[in-house]
Amino acid sequence: MDLEKNKKTIMELILFTVIVIFAFINISYIWIFIKYVIKIFMPFIIGAMMAFVLNVLLNVVENKIFKKLNQKNTKTWQKIKRPISLVTTFIMIIALIALILGLIIPQLKNTVELFTENFDSYKTESVELLEKVGIKQENINELNKNLENIKEEVTNYVNENKNEIMQTTVGVATSVFGTITSIVLGIVFAIYILLKKEDLTRQFKKLTKAYLPEKKQKTLEEISSLSNKTFGNFVSGQCMEALIIGVLCFIGMLILQIPYAATISVLVGFTALIPVFGAFIGTAVGAFLILMVDPGKALIFIIFIIILQQLEGNLIYPKVVGNSVGLPGIWVMVAVTVGASIAGILGMLLSVPICSILYSIVRTKVNNRIDQKNKEKIKIKSTTKKKTN
Repeated sequence: MDLEKNKKTIMELILFTVIVIFAFINISYIWIFIKYVIKIFMPFIIGAMMAFVLNVLLNVVENKIFKKLNQKNTKTWQKIKRPISLVTTFIMIIALIALILGLIIPQLKNTVELFTENFDSYKTESVELLEKVGIKQENINELNKNLENIKEEVTNYVNENKNEIMQTTVGVATSVFGTITSIVLGIVFAIYILLKKEDLTRQFKKLTKAYLPEKKQKTLEEISSLSNKTFGNFVSGQCMEALIIGVLCFIGMLILQIPYAATISVLVGFTALIPVFGAFIGTAVGAFLILMVDPGKALIFIIFIIILQQLEGNLIYPKVVGNSVGLPGIWVMVAVTVGASIAGILGMLLSVPICSILYSIVRTKVNNRIDQKNKEKIKIKSTTKKKTN
């Protein structure tokens, strides 16, 4: 029996070694194949991610906003509860996006108009400022001449390479169209998942029950439940953190008397949904808006955001989001840094919940192992004591 078991273990080890060597030798082809598969399934991946995020808000709408209707539990309401809750969820998201765009776009329009109207005065003031710091008029004229030469060279390049530029433009347009198509299909897929999530969960359990041993089935269900709970807590914590950043930004801008406090604070809060580094995305737009009104305040705003970002990254984010997903602050920072280096913004978004899931699994395994060892020690002591007696 032991001989057969050893043979099986050796064969499995040999097979695993062969697979690893084969994968190492053909790593480039395997990576191309993986990217091709991801590209094919990208709409479904996007849809699944959307469903996970939207499910958090959907649960709030379904279980909190429509709580009284749920208590009545009429047959008609049970049939229409999920579609109405889903429509309400999308209306809330669209309303939030419309509010943010409604605040930002008019301000951007006014800023561009102001810049256009005062362009000559800005140019004069810039020349005067350059002269004050020791740059002579001859140097400024030389700079303008160089800029004109660059403009002429760019124009000539465009005229000489029209075909290549056209091909690049078509390629970019095709890529954009493909991305939009993937997002639309992803939204449709996300809606289907949210409408049928109980049925899909039941089908998943039946599938694992049919093809997996009972122990592995239980483990997989525990991991799935933990993943769902962790991701839900992550989204909730991320929204709370964004709200805190937006409020702090608004209070700080009011104290410093920086213009466009409400608009820029909403923008900074919204972009803070991207973990740790997200607030900087709103900084560029905010600084541009303020620059056209008061350049000095724009510099103060940038310094203020840098300080606020340090406060967010080292104190608020690890505490708020780390506590919500059960992950210590140091591991939150590690997860975000590694995720950003691997997959950019998407990596930052997914790294914290994934790291939290792995952390929870390892912590559970370690605690179980320690408990098992303690039980074995107690058992050995008990046996030894009986023999002594």
